[in-house]
Amino acid sequence: MSLISNARRALPFVGCAFLTLLAGCKQKAPAAPPPQAMPVQVAPVTLSPVPSSDTYVATIKGRRSATMQPQVDGNLTRILVKSGDLVKSGQLLMVIDPLKQAATVQSQAGTQAQKKALYDYTKIQVERQRKLFEAGVVSRDAYDQAIQAYENAKADYEANAALTDTQKQQLAYYEIRAPFDGVVGDIPVHIGDYVSPTTVLTTVDENVDLEAYIYIPTERAGQVRTGLPVEIVDIDGNSLVKSTINFISPQVDGGLQSILAKAPIPRGTKGLRTEQLVKARVTWNTNPAPVVPVLAVTRVNGQSFVFVAAQQGDGYTAHQVPVTLGDTVGNTYPVLKGLNPGDKVILSGLQFLQEGAPVKPLG
Repeated sequence: MSLISNARRALPFVGCAFLTLLAGCKQKAPAAPPPQAMPVQVAPVTLSPVPSSDTYVATIKGRRSATMQPQVDGNLTRILVKSGDLVKSGQLLMVIDPLKQAATVQSQAGTQAQKKALYDYTKIQVERQRKLFEAGVVSRDAYDQAIQAYENAKADYEANAALTDTQKQQLAYYEIRAPFDGVVGDIPVHIGDYVSPTTVLTTVDENVDLEAYIYIPTERAGQVRTGLPVEIVDIDGNSLVKSTINFISPQVDGGLQSILAKAPIPRGTKGLRTEQLVKARVTWNTNPAPVVPVLAVTRVNGQSFVFVAAQQGDGYTAHQVPVTLGDTVGNTYPVLKGLNPGDKVILSGLQFLQEGAPVKPLG
C-alpha cells in the first residue's frame, strides 16, 4: 500500500516535468536575416532634346546625268568602254557603222566640186562680159544675163556647200562620245546590234553634285519647308550624311499623292551613287523629353522594360516598369510612356534582378 501511495504522490511531478520538456521542444527557431541589398548603378531619368522625325525612302540622283541615245540609225561596230568605267568629256564610247553616211558625204563632196567649177566659170564669164560691155562689143542684156548666171551659180554652190557641211556633221553622229566627265552605267547593247534614236546605249553619271529625292506624304504638306534637317541613312540605320531640304515642289505627284523635296549631298560623300535607294530621316521639330540609357532597357516578348530603384522604408527595391520608347538618339531612348523625370533607372546587374529585390543604388 505504501508503494502505491508513493507512486501516486510522484505522478504530478512527472507530469510537470513532461509538460516542461514538451514546451521547450515547441520554441521557434531564430528568424533568418533579411536578404542583403545588391549594389547597382543607377541614373536619373532626365529631360533632353528629342527630335520628332519620320523616315522615308529616297532616291539619289545626279544633277548631271545623261542617257546616251544615238541620233542616227545603224549597226554598232565598236564598244570601247564597259560598265563602271571612268570617262572624260569627249571620250569615244561607241561607234555606229558610218559607211553609208561616208558614201553620202563623198557623193555630196563630188557634187560640190561640180558646183564650184560652174561657180568659178560664171565668175570669169561675168568679168569678161563686163569688159566687153564697157567696150561696146556686147549689149546690156548679154551682160545682165552673165550676172544672172553668176548669181545663180554662186547661190547653188553655197547651198551645196552648206549641205555638204551638214552631211559631214551628221557623220560625227556615228561616234558616241561622253558629254562630260563621269561613270559609265549599264550597257544593254552589243556589237552588231541595230540601233536607232529610240535605243538606249548607256548612261553617263557624274557622281559629284548629287541630290536626295524625298517624296513626302501630303499629310505633312503643312509642315514641310526648306531648311528642315535631313539625315541620309543606310538600310542598317547607320548615318551616311546630313543635309537640309533646299527645294520643295509646288505640285503634288498625282500617282503617289506626295510632295517632292530635294536635299543636296555634300561633295566627297562616300558610299552614294546615282539611282541608289536610301532612307531619309526628316526632322520636323525638337522638344524636351525623358530619356534613358540604352543599357537600362530589357525586352521580353517584344515589350520594353526598365528596372527602377523604388524607395521602400529606409532602403530601395527593384521595380520593373513597362515603357514605350521612341527611336534611339545617340546612346539613349526617348521615353514616350512609363517613366517620369527623376526616376532612378538601374543600369547594372539587370540579369540578376527580379521584382521587389532589395538594391543599393550607386552613382
